[in-house]
Amino acid sequence: DINAAVRQNLGITFAKVESRNVARTLRVPGRFELLPTAKREYRAAASGTVELLVQQYRAIAAGTPLYRLDSPRWREMQKELADAEASVKLAQAGADSIGPLLAAHENHHTEIQKAVDLWTARVSTLDQLQTAGGARGDEVAQAKAAMASSRSDLAETLEKEAELLARKAETAAHLDAATSRLAFLYEAAATLVGVNAADLRSPSPSDAKIPRWRTINGIEVRALAPGIIDAVNVVSGGVIDQHAHVLSTVQPDQVRFRAVGLQSDLPRLADGQKASVVAAQATKGTDSSEAASRFTGTLTLAPTADPERRTLDLILAPAEGTTAPAWAKAGVSAFLEVVTSGNGGDELAVPLKCVARDGTAAIIFRRDPADPNKAIRMEADLGLDDGRWVVIKSGVAEGNEIVLDGVYQLMVATSGSITKGGHFHPDG
Repeated sequence: DINAAVRQNLGITFAKVESRNVARTLRVPGRFELLPTAKREYRAAASGTVELLVQQYRAIAAGTPLYRLDSPRWREMQKELADAEASVKLAQAGADSIGPLLAAHENHHTEIQKAVDLWTARVSTLDQLQTAGGARGDEVAQAKAAMASSRSDLAETLEKEAELLARKAETAAHLDAATSRLAFLYEAAATLVGVNAADLRSPSPSDAKIPRWRTINGIEVRALAPGIIDAVNVVSGGVIDQHAHVLSTVQPDQVRFRAVGLQSDLPRLADGQKASVVAAQATKGTDSSEAASRFTGTLTLAPTADPERRTLDLILAPAEGTTAPAWAKAGVSAFLEVVTSGNGGDELAVPLKCVARDGTAAIIFRRDPADPNKAIRMEADLGLDDGRWVVIKSGVAEGNEIVLDGVYQLMVATSGSITKGGHFHPDG
């Protein structure tokens, strides 16, 4: 009889019979560790006075404000942006003025060219008349002088046009350089304050006539990923240097398991094998299941081994789409179970702690399916075990409950070979 009072007094718990691949499982101890991507550091982009906005061990979401930095470097950056924008405007004004100058010069050039053409034709006509004896020499000389003067004016016009074209190329280069410098400054400012460059250019929410960067008084750093505040290395009001470590966050659910296996087990291990991690302590109680306290994945062998200890690191990351159980935190010890062979079917098994020894006989107690307040003593027909689970060849079915804690007390109470305790005097 194992009614509620007996179960409470003896601390009786049960484990269910499960189908397991016991004979082909290698069990190795190890510990959980954070994935390299699970931790994120936040360092000061510039020196200044820091003001913390979060508390240690607080859970945060992506975009949560972490700290605010009042930095002189940001003031200098604002001045550089203002100067760069002014340079762009000046270069743009210079480039815009070249167009009208070229147009006016082109008109002037056209008129001078017309004058040169007219005087050239006039000189040609006078030369013909002089040859025929119908033109005076002073008229020819005067026309040739006017033609030479027009050609000189045309040459000066061409020189001026070349200067204007060179000036146009120069102003275009200045404009391009000023625009590029402004773009680089926007990118640098965006990196400093942790916002997008386009957002810095956008109108300010408080005044649509000025850009947003003019109204930013301090650098507010926000979380780039969700997590928990792990370490805080500054205090509010403190002055920090550039690149100083302000705080760090972790995502505790992003863990992997690292076990240490023997090099002698290498013939049975390979990359890609199915494996799982189970808690170091056996699951207790009827309402919980070991399946809920494990996670599975594929095994990865470390690229190098320890020649002195003759060991090799075995690494298991959770399978994609699965999460580690709540107890799986960095530093927690557990066991890695590797299925070394996929051939053969599973067999019925129970935790090895369910088996008690009465002399040479292996005893288990199965909870009566018809009456949960009774336990049936059975001599166990055992098979192979992996140090934690043992195969039961007969007498049980999958889902049967077997006494886990309290099995030794029940075995003593029902044993016919163990001498019952008593009080004896020396004189008999």
